[in-house]
Amino acid sequence: MRTQQVELNGKTGLGIEVPFNKAPLVLAKGSKGFVMCGFLNVEAAEKLGEAAAMVRGVKTIEDLLDAKVVATTTPASQLGITVGMTGRQALEVLL
Repeated sequence: MRTQQVELNGKTGLGIEVPFNKAPLVLAKGSKGFVMCGFLNVEAAEKLGEAAAMVRGVKTIEDLLDAKVVATTTPASQLGITVGMTGRQALEVLL
């Protein structure tokens, strides 16, 4: 497992990469929510009321920040996160 601080606009989040056999789990967490790879479940985050944005096809934290958001939960949408933003833009909102 690899963790790293993610610094954006003077705020700090936490990036996490967990290797598995076929694909890694990649996540970046801010104080208001998180950006996740397709390994995790948007529907579960929605049920739990979490502000979450999903990107797909990533293997690293850097990939996650550069990828486009393909899905969001209602709380993330209410914060202004939209499909098509980058993971970096979404994380900036969530910090």
